Parts: sequence; structure tokens; C-alpha cells
Amino acid sequence: MADTNDINSFVEPYVIPEGSDELNENLRLMASSFAVTDDKIREIIAGFHESMKTGLDHDDKDALPMIPTFVRGRPTGQEKGTYLALDLGGTNLRVCQVTLNGDTTYSLVQQKFTITQDAKESRLWDFIAECVGVFLEEHGMKPAPGKRTIPCGYTFSFPIFQTSISSGNLSMWNKGFTVPNSVGRDVVNLTQSAFQRHHVPVEVVAIVNDTVGTLMTSGYSYPDTQMGIIFGTGTNAAYWEKLDSIPKWTGEDRKGEMVVNLEWGAFDNATKVLPYTMHDNKLNRKSPNHGFQVYEKMISGLFLGEVVRNALLSLVDRRLLFEGRSSEILNKSYTFDTAYMSEIVADDSSDLHGVKAVLEGTLDLPPTTLIDRRIVQNVCNMVGTRGVRLSAAAMSAVLLARPELMSSNVSVGIDGSMYQFYPNFEQDLYKVSSVFLDPDFVQNRLQLRLAKDGSGVGAAIVAMTVDRDRA
Repeated sequence: MADTNDINSFVEPYVIPEGSDELNENLRLMASSFAVTDDKIREIIAGFHESMKTGLDHDDKDALPMIPTFVRGRPTGQEKGTYLALDLGGTNLRVCQVTLNGDTTYSLVQQKFTITQDAKESRLWDFIAECVGVFLEEHGMKPAPGKRTIPCGYTFSFPIFQTSISSGNLSMWNKGFTVPNSVGRDVVNLTQSAFQRHHVPVEVVAIVNDTVGTLMTSGYSYPDTQMGIIFGTGTNAAYWEKLDSIPKWTGEDRKGEMVVNLEWGAFDNATKVLPYTMHDNKLNRKSPNHGFQVYEKMISGLFLGEVVRNALLSLVDRRLLFEGRSSEILNKSYTFDTAYMSEIVADDSSDLHGVKAVLEGTLDLPPTTLIDRRIVQNVCNMVGTRGVRLSAAAMSAVLLARPELMSSNVSVGIDGSMYQFYPNFEQDLYKVSSVFLDPDFVQNRLQLRLAKDGSGVGAAIVAMTVDRDRA
């Protein structure tokens, strides 16, 4: 087994014996820049703990946000009932009917509505009410006997400052939305007013983000869930924290627990700890949110392919790859999709014909040599290995922040395309984490579980816990 604290174990596998000395010298330099040794992970975990502690104590632009979510009720898996969830994204509004069966299982009926330009510019709240009204009518959904409204969880994927479990003021619009008279106002109130105008019998009882939803979706099926993570296009995590460990929480009741949203994509924006390369810097300085979400840009699906593209073009510019040639497609930003990385890394054929198909067929490159294809596969592996090791570092850091939980079984609910589709991602999370967590805990008590659709099912489950706890 390779010594993951020895930099050479991250370098020598990428040397190509048939390649030139100049090529291999460049591959060694590149591999060492992407390497994340065990000692580097220990440094990252220590940095995480310091940033988490500061963020729990007070808001600090240089620390993790550690946002209290007001979610305090854990699901048991035994609750029954039918709840509504709204998932408002940049393109679609999804309306979901979630039926909890009382035996840790649930069923989901959903409908997507494409958000019109008119809605994005002016009449969003009425548009939402109209869509929900259509959904209720088509699916025959009515309030439970003796109730006037249907409880609803609301996944709202725009920046808000949350003021309670069921209220949050809009910080700003993005994703092309410009609805007037909304910024600074409570989005639940604006939505609820539209429901009343359109006689839609729905009450928004909880507003959540998709990471909290992932945690709660897993928690309904596996009540020992302590953490929810998204490893997908973006990345974030939420976990259960003791209220007396959140000094900045100003509520009167300090007993029990609350879900905290880490917003961990913002870890180490100053790049003091993370293994930051010239290829990351190129991506970062060209991105619209330059200097922000630096950690997210190193591990999530939206960005990994672009880091690879930058690294490949640096070899092209040295005439060490593709004989110095490129293609119009490869020359454009964000054309090397992270899905291509998955295909390339998984190719174990002797001539790497899968890699050839991506390079020549999809990216329109001129005919490639086997050495070209091996270089590309090696660079994808360098960037992908760094991504999974940094992902495991963050997960381990959060679990180590609650060491008292690790004597029992712990489930971690995870959603996202990296976790689902990147080769060996889950297996490598276990493997890397076992170096920093108790190996017996990782092998016998830690369960990573796919928790699909936190933004739909999870929002409904939060609505259920709020409705249950106020009854």
C-alpha cells in the first residue's frame, strides 16, 4: 500500500517510462503541486476546527459561516402524513407531494414548472402560487381533516438571512432574477401573501437549504444520521451541533441540538492551508466570484474539469501534449466537463480507447498518441485524487468536532453527482477517512448513505418535524 504521507507516492505513479525526460519532469512537478499528503490533511482538519469554532462563536468574514438553521427536531422514521415541498431553483420550480409511511420509507409525487421570464422579472410570487394551485388540483391534495392548510417545506436556492425556521430575508437576487420590491423582505411572507391572493390552502412552516434537506432525508430513513453533505456540482455540509456549543445563538432555550449549515465551500478563501496551484489560480481569477468559494472550486463537479483543462493546456503550451495543438472546443472555458473526467479515469483498456473517444470525438482534437492519452488520464487522476482527499478531510473534520458520537453508529447522508458517479468516490472517502478517524469506527460504525433529493423530500421532512413539534 502506498505511503500517503510520502510526496513520492503521489508523484511516481504518473511518470510515463516511454515519455521524454522533459515530459516526466513536468508531470512530477504537476503531481507534487496537486498532492495532498496525510500531514497536509491534518493541517486542513486543524484549520477547519479553528474556522468552525470562530464561526460558531461569531460571524467573521474569514471563518466558516456556521449558520444556525433553526431546525431542532430530528425525524424518528415513524412519522406518518402527507406534506408539500417547494424547490425554487434558477430554472424550475418543483412542487413535491411527499408521503411518509411511518416505517422509514416514503413516496414522492412531483411536478416541474419552468420559470417564465416574466416570473423572473416581476411576478414570481404569483407564479409560484399559481403553480402550487395547479399541482393541488391535479393531484387532489387537500388539508388533513380538521386542518385549514397543508404544511409545506420550502427550499429556496437564493441567498437569504434566516430569522426563524419559517422566515428569511432575501439578501440579493442572482441567476438572472430581478423581481422588484423583494430584496430585504421575508420571502416566506411574500410567498404566503400570494397563496392567500390565489386561495391556495398551503402554509410554509419551514425554509431550508438543500444540504439541510439531505441531512433530514437520510435522518428519516436512518435516525442515526449526524451529517448531510452535497458532493455534486457544488459542495456544502450540515450537521447536528449542541446548542450550548453555538455561542452566537441568541435563543433563550439552549438545551438540545440544532442543525448548523457550514457553507464549507468558503473554507480558506485566503488559501493559507489548501494546496492551491497555478491552475486553480487561473480558474479563480477568471471566475465571477473571484476569491470566494475557493475550497468548493477544488472539489466540486462544476470546477474540476476546468482545473484539468487549465493543466492540460499548460502542457500543450510547452509542446509536451498533442504536439502543441489544441482545438476550438478545448480552448474555451468550462468545455472539459467533469463527466469526461469520470469516463477517462474509469478507462482501463490497453489503448485507452475511451479516452481517445472523449479527446478526438467530443473535444475535436487531432489524432492522439497513446502517450497523449496516458498524460490526460494521469492529469485527471491527479486532480480527482486531490478532490476526494480534500472531501474526506472536510468530512473527517466535522465528525471529529463531535467525538462523543463516534462510540455509536453514525450515518452520513450524501447526495450529488461526484458521490454518485465519480469512480470509487465513496470507497476512497472511507479509505482516506480511516487514516484520521478511528479505523474501527470507520470500518464498523460509520455508514455513508446516498440521500437523494434533499431539496424535495428533505424540505417536506423538515415541515413534518415543525408540524409535529408544534402540535
